[in-house]
Amino acid sequence: MASLEMNDLKKIGLGLTGFGVFFTFLGVIFVFDKGLIAMGNILFVAGVTLTIGINPAIQFFTKQQNFKGTISFGLGFLLVVFGWPIFGLLLESYGFLVLFSGFWPTLAVFLQRIPLLGWLLQQPYIRSLLDRYRGRRVPV
Repeated sequence: MASLEMNDLKKIGLGLTGFGVFFTFLGVIFVFDKGLIAMGNILFVAGVTLTIGINPAIQFFTKQQNFKGTISFGLGFLLVVFGWPIFGLLLESYGFLVLFSGFWPTLAVFLQRIPLLGWLLQQPYIRSLLDRYRGRRVPV
């Protein structure tokens, strides 16, 4: 269980990831400001790299099954930098969903343990939507 330990690099990585999401959010709020969105992207990628490690990050982004997401995210970043922030952010969002789609079940379990949010996710209608997403058969 050594990988679950929080060393200083992982703490810095989580902070950079949070700042990356925050700057991207600010860039969207300020009418798709390409500077803020680009800064958010750089911080996000740097944060993910520091959180999971350099070699695992390289392996993650260069996996055959993640190649489409990596290319989409990279091309979206280039579109943002070259002045097309709306299209770039859309392409990055698609790449993000493709890259991190394997983490959604883990995220759902984590979110269910948060006190108020967990109660909300346990409600019958929302639970049936989550079960359909997971591929379980839900009686109608």
